[in-house]
Amino acid sequence: MTELIKPKMMNYHRQILVCVGDRCTQNGEGQALYDALKEKFEKAGLNKGDLRVKKTRATCFGSCKSGPLLCIQPDGIWYYDITADKLDRIIDEHLLNNQPVMEWVFHQR
Repeated sequence: MTELIKPKMMNYHRQILVCVGDRCTQNGEGQALYDALKEKFEKAGLNKGDLRVKKTRATCFGSCKSGPLLCIQPDGIWYYDITADKLDRIIDEHLLNNQPVMEWVFHQR
């Protein structure tokens, strides 16, 4: 019998979840945003250190309107209709300066 290995998680300040499901966007816009995160996080310094952000793909948030959708945890902020330019602003204002971009928030806990 194979022994289970306990997973390890690196330290993260926040986690961003991007819906890549085809019910959210049918043309791959969510996946394109997710794919852009690596470069954007490196440029903003969010790929390491105290502000490190974990990026995660999700296939459905259960809110299948006006995607692409993003969720920032543990802040409990949910964004809708996100484009590459809007993502840049979310990175700058929310992830770097702790100010959610309220005009694109559709839910918060």
